[in-house]
Amino acid sequence: PQLPHGHMALPSFWEVVEDSLQQSGAQLRAFCQAFETVTPSPGTQPLTPAEERKVLSLVSKHGPDKLYQVTSNISGSRDLDLTLLRGQIVALLQSADTKGNTSRWLVDAGGPRGFVPAAKLRPY
Repeated sequence: PQLPHGHMALPSFWEVVEDSLQQSGAQLRAFCQAFETVTPSPGTQPLTPAEERKVLSLVSKHGPDKLYQVTSNISGSRDLDLTLLRGQIVALLQSADTKGNTSRWLVDAGGPRGFVPAAKLRPY
């Protein structure tokens, strides 16, 4: 089978090849940029290096299956309540408070420990 550009002189043929490669490359770059702007970033915010170190220490102390992320800001109102920001990572210590109330969980926030509303936590 004859190639469509088989009749061309070699230098012209390579020009055609180069042009189509450049066009494809440009289309690919445009597609990648469009994809990055359209794709919603996951709900988790990128962690600061300090937060990352804290998460690593929580994992080593409690295991990855105990990690939760705070879904909205929490302002502790009672004694032993923690005040945490949305996006923070905590480790679950107990899925109930001292009176057995399962809507308040005891967590380790990478230093301070205290109670937070279970509804404001999601598995990390």
